[in-house]
Amino acid sequence: MKPQLFSIKNILHITGITKRALHHYHKIGLLPPSYVGENGYRLYDQQALATLQMILLFKEMGFSLTEISIMLPLSKDEQKEILLHQRGLLEQRKQKLTTVIEQLDHYIEGTDIQKLNIFDDSSTFSIKDQYDTEAKLVYGDTEKYQEFQANLEHLSDSDKKEAYTQFSADVEHIFHRIAQHQQLSPSSNEVQDLIGQWSRMLGRFMVCDEAILLCIAETYVTDERFVRYFDQFGEEGYLDFLHRSIVYFVKEYKKLSES
Repeated sequence: MKPQLFSIKNILHITGITKRALHHYHKIGLLPPSYVGENGYRLYDQQALATLQMILLFKEMGFSLTEISIMLPLSKDEQKEILLHQRGLLEQRKQKLTTVIEQLDHYIEGTDIQKLNIFDDSSTFSIKDQYDTEAKLVYGDTEKYQEFQANLEHLSDSDKKEAYTQFSADVEHIFHRIAQHQQLSPSSNEVQDLIGQWSRMLGRFMVCDEAILLCIAETYVTDERFVRYFDQFGEEGYLDFLHRSIVYFVKEYKKLSES
């Protein structure tokens, strides 16, 4: 009985791969045809088909073509050791993917980007650390930022984390309360009292002079990250309302309160 030979069309029909992929496997020496006819047609025997199926299996398991070329000549026991190692890597990716999905859900639900833990097992710094470094680069030479840093130096890492968590919760509470007064004028006493509370919260860590408060207000409306963050508070136009409220507080309300 003559051995069964498969044409390229047969191989594509059986496996579902593309002609381009089959040509590439041939080109890199991973799967040469079993026989090339005088007409140049490439044919594959059953052993070649079995090898192709192993290539496709290993590829789905996450191995590169270079790794697959090393694995194919190995015995099953030798392959088993590599496969067990790969399983461990896939398990890590599975856990990472689970975390990513969880954090994605939190972000869709409106969680602030700084509170996401998506980079915990990554060489990429957390968003909060990125913001901290950005602030240091932008404001590091200012006296007020150096004062802010000096205040933090006195806290332990756990105290810093606790203080930041409490600060974030307090500030978000204020932003929600401001949103409840969005129908009022930014200059109203109710709104300005809340802006004053917000200013005093910032004052736990640094002296917030007029320049700092105005800088923060401008950052809120010009930095796309903050624009997205404030979408969770109030109705349409909330961020503009907050910005005008802070500007009024700095330029008018504080002066009226102190007079």
